[in-house]
Amino acid sequence: RGTNLKEAKLIRAKLQEANLTGANLQRANLAGANLQEANLTGANLQRANLFEANLRKADLTGAKLTEAGSRQAKWDESTVWPEGFTPPKR
Repeated sequence: RGTNLKEAKLIRAKLQEANLTGANLQRANLAGANLQEANLTGANLQRANLFEANLRKADLTGAKLTEAGSRQAKWDESTVWPEGFTPPKR
């Protein structure tokens, strides 16, 4: 919670159900990471790589996703996106 993981290499990391509230994940590489049911409320994911990340049931309320690479991210109807954000195509 509130941790600084700026530019961290978290490729295929198992972070399901993790509490990453307010975490700084700016420019982090989360390609293929399992973030299912993770709490990313208010997290900074600017320029993060979310390619093929599992975001099913994740809570991204208030998260900053500016320039985040979310192409081919996996999500479902229960994924909560920040207000005004258009999720990637499934």
